[in-house]
Amino acid sequence: MSEPRSGEEGTIAVIGSCMVDLIAYADAVPQAGETRRAREFAMSCGGKGANQAVAARRLGSPVKMMARLGDDVFAEDTLANFRRFGIETSLVEKVPGVSSGVATIWVDADSQNRILIAPGANQKLTPAHVDAASDALSACSLLLLQLEVPLDTVYAAIDFGRTRKIPVLLNPAPARTDLDLDYARQCKFFVPNETELQILTDMPVEHEDDVVAAARTLLLRGFENLIVTLGEKGALWLHGDRVERFAAPHVHAVDTTGAGDAFIGCFANAYVAGRPIPDAIARAVRYASRSVTEKGTQEAYPSAREFETS
Repeated sequence: MSEPRSGEEGTIAVIGSCMVDLIAYADAVPQAGETRRAREFAMSCGGKGANQAVAARRLGSPVKMMARLGDDVFAEDTLANFRRFGIETSLVEKVPGVSSGVATIWVDADSQNRILIAPGANQKLTPAHVDAASDALSACSLLLLQLEVPLDTVYAAIDFGRTRKIPVLLNPAPARTDLDLDYARQCKFFVPNETELQILTDMPVEHEDDVVAAARTLLLRGFENLIVTLGEKGALWLHGDRVERFAAPHVHAVDTTGAGDAFIGCFANAYVAGRPIPDAIARAVRYASRSVTEKGTQEAYPSAREFETS
């Protein structure tokens, strides 16, 4: 077995968002001015940062979460959820007078989702918080970032990782056209999906050749490892002149919410455990595919034992 990457026993630090997911399952999404009856409703803890943290922890990685919560009823639920999974929460704090982040999610009969987020306290996570957590973060093997917190905080975390030689994975989600790609290219891993890649490059991604062409424009800007997730079609890894394809297994999708976060959490877990990058990607594709076979987000992430026996 490969040795873990350097750091505190392969610990992953997730600097990102927490949300409470309010999920409605319906035959179709209502149009403007229309009211529809949902088949089912569920409420759970989510947010891209929290989801990725839970996925990595479910697979066995030690995880430290850095986030900001509101002072409302959702904050204690979020903290209790982290503790239930064994995620370290010393860098998670409440912000007085602010709501916690909330995501309203509609899932249609085809298992496709539409999401509207109200970031709330996630916007209160600042570069100063990254600096203040220097000792705790310096001991980690990987920094995991998304774009549901302020960009200045993301940039501060990238700077922190670069100066301390800690690899950084940036998931540019939700995609933002004002993302500074000169900062993003400093990350060891950049992991967009097709839609995010299209937004960032302003290029079509209808076919795989289009995806590769768009991704190559980022490689020309100095990106080291570009991993494009393709949903049910798997993933692409571009590195230097290489393009590697990873097919996804055929599964019956019930709910695709959080599948991208499952991919990233699994990839991070495999990477810090010392697996080669192609092996880590192939494993993450299988894990994300497994996650869409059940309803919910974090609830659908299998444990290491469940994943290995599925």
